[in-house]
Amino acid sequence: MPWNDAFECMPVEELQRFQLEKLKETVGWVAERIPFYRKKFAEMGVTAESITSLEDAAKLPMTQKTDLRDNYPFGLCAVPLKEVVRVHASSGTTGKPITGPYTAGDLDQWSECMARNLWAAGVRKEDILQNAYGYGLFTGGLGFHQGAAPIGCTVVPTSSGLTERQITIMKDFGTTVLCCTPSYALTIAERARELKVDTRSLALRVGVFGAEPWTTQMRQEIEERTGIKAQEAYGLTELGGPGVAFDCEAQDGLHINEDHFLAEIVDPHTLEPVPLGEKGELLFTALQRRAMPMIRYRTKDITQLRRDKCACGRTFIKMDKVFGRTDDMLIISGVNVFPSQIEALLLDIEEVEPQYRLLVRKKGYLDQLVIQVEGKKEIYQAGREKRFEVEGKISAHIKGNMGIGVEVELVEAKAIARSEGKALRVVDERPKQLR
Repeated sequence: MPWNDAFECMPVEELQRFQLEKLKETVGWVAERIPFYRKKFAEMGVTAESITSLEDAAKLPMTQKTDLRDNYPFGLCAVPLKEVVRVHASSGTTGKPITGPYTAGDLDQWSECMARNLWAAGVRKEDILQNAYGYGLFTGGLGFHQGAAPIGCTVVPTSSGLTERQITIMKDFGTTVLCCTPSYALTIAERARELKVDTRSLALRVGVFGAEPWTTQMRQEIEERTGIKAQEAYGLTELGGPGVAFDCEAQDGLHINEDHFLAEIVDPHTLEPVPLGEKGELLFTALQRRAMPMIRYRTKDITQLRRDKCACGRTFIKMDKVFGRTDDMLIISGVNVFPSQIEALLLDIEEVEPQYRLLVRKKGYLDQLVIQVEGKKEIYQAGREKRFEVEGKISAHIKGNMGIGVEVELVEAKAIARSEGKALRVVDERPKQLR
């Protein structure tokens, strides 16, 4: 039984009528209150009244990350600051951070969406949930905390970091649910093994992971190393944080909370809508948010949407796991390469650990991809000849599956920095003027 079956199992036609009503309402709301959108709508000749179907969303302007930075900090906020009860922000790796203001109602919506996510993962009142997402401006920690509150389970707000303490708390408190990034879950599993702690002997049974792209192979690796069921949470700071989409027990795509978010797929080059089931860039329009509702926000995530009947009974549209990001895509020898593709192929190789880094370098006029991956201890210590053999095996596997030549460097254990949050997978070493 879903957390909120009235919406999660609503007949599709009824759900789409609800979406259309909320879309028109949101377009009118931002046109009245946000000069940025009012100007855009006027330029494109659209009004709330001109939206008569969900397909008409394609008439609306797109919003992208640069628009949020250009209007930093509150230029896209639709309510006066006296009505804002909280502000989150992205880490802002380049330029100004992305701010996310919330009204009290927005926080209630966020809690609802996250409760659905955790409930679908099997979290119940009797669980002890260890929240190892970072608390603070990042939306992860407080987002998961808020979603757990309506369920009524015990929350242990460890935040990220202090890995040995995380493991001690798991043992001493009887943690049953772990929430963190998938890369940090691997870091915890690795440290537990070093401490001779068998996570399979603990009460831990499920993990809810997100905040970074991860492959099905990575999920299987986490499950194999920890003995838990790995579930997914998907979201963005720009849309309010985690809770935009989630997987259920069937794990056949992520259910989008459609009563809160209208999803579209467009061709990343032409930006034109593509038919349902085709791969492209994911766009979202917030349907009920009040402080900062995004209109057709470009996520840069590449995926596809499916309107499949799900064994869980939910009728929400599904998105496939994110295949890659348009801004993470590398072009090597004329081939589009996503880090997730490399990750999946590396995890086929039994001689390596799931710790890797992609270095992009310049070789003459061409871009060169160097893959650094940690070898298992016994492999690395077997000597240079064995390492050379494994490097060749990896290189051939990637060449055979993707058609590109790469240089592989097998490095020793712990040579690649461990993540307590989002993992840094791509390092661009090209001179800035040649990128």
